Amino acid sequence: MNTSFPPAEFDENPNRPVSIGEATEQLLGGGTLSYELTCQVFESMMTGRVHHAEIGALLGILATRVPTGDEIAGAATIMRKHVRKVETSVDRTSLLDTAGTGGAPKTFNVSTAAAIVAAAGGANVAKHGNKSRTGRGSAELLEGLGVNIQAPLEVQTRCLDEFGVCFCFAPNHHPATKHVMPVRKALGFPTIFNLLGPLTNPVQAGRQLMGVYGAEFLDPVAKAFQELGTVHSIVMHSEDGLDEISISAKTLGYEIRGTEIQPFCCEPEQFGFERVERSLVTTNSLSESIELVQKILNGQEVGPARNMVMMSSGVSLYLCGLSDSLENGVKEAGHLIRSGKAQEILEKLIAYTSTG
Repeated sequence: MNTSFPPAEFDENPNRPVSIGEATEQLLGGGTLSYELTCQVFESMMTGRVHHAEIGALLGILATRVPTGDEIAGAATIMRKHVRKVETSVDRTSLLDTAGTGGAPKTFNVSTAAAIVAAAGGANVAKHGNKSRTGRGSAELLEGLGVNIQAPLEVQTRCLDEFGVCFCFAPNHHPATKHVMPVRKALGFPTIFNLLGPLTNPVQAGRQLMGVYGAEFLDPVAKAFQELGTVHSIVMHSEDGLDEISISAKTLGYEIRGTEIQPFCCEPEQFGFERVERSLVTTNSLSESIELVQKILNGQEVGPARNMVMMSSGVSLYLCGLSDSLENGVKEAGHLIRSGKAQEILEKLIAYTSTG
């Protein structure tokens, strides 16, 4: 039986890249892809030069194991190459993103609320996000709060330049993914693309707080950050399964400064917070999430949900060099909420995106 890949009919295309077949054969043999070969393969995919069947085969085989740092970095490099960028006067090395992979148990989209609080504290935040299969992603939340998630590039630039935060709605910034989206939808299971969104920010933020949906992805994503280049980032996953810093368990991961990787760990008690059951910070609908985030930002909510936002906000301030420690960052986050500064940032984002 001939098990060579691709089938003979694909050879009839004279423009078909050799790299996709080479890569799939390597994977079928139990091998991994180099950074260079991954770049070649994803360039072919992002430019529509390979058959959907070949894309599906490659993504399916990759999904049977944890991708390597080289594979994640190579794929992210090509997605960054084809992204529709937001031009800004802000130095990218100071920019922060708080996007996670999704795919973990739902709370109330903590990272989006944290992005607003961090911006109130002087961080320059380009929040990158999308709609979720559950209907409770960052895009749905912000839209429910009154933000125009479809704001054009020039409005995103104005928001970032004038008050330090913008929202980059992923589908408007990654047109090249149209070549792989039908395949991803048909496959119906997570692929390497689920890890790539946070690594392909349209402003190419140099600082990131990135949650992943499984602890097994921590090491390769940290290595990908190292290869891609980052100023100061943290990739994390909580012991209770969240892609957020948890109020219910210890959160573990890696802190990356340039090419240096160090273990990262935090837990609620070090910030003076009581560890609580995750059910106390879990919402059951988009409307509940919107209401809870509104109450956190306007100071009405003072329970564990607010504390959870304070933790992510505080770590974000630390990553941006606006706090000398995680603990002081969390204290500052509380002040930004109580003073009304976080609510002011949300109101500006709503106003600018609605009238821009």
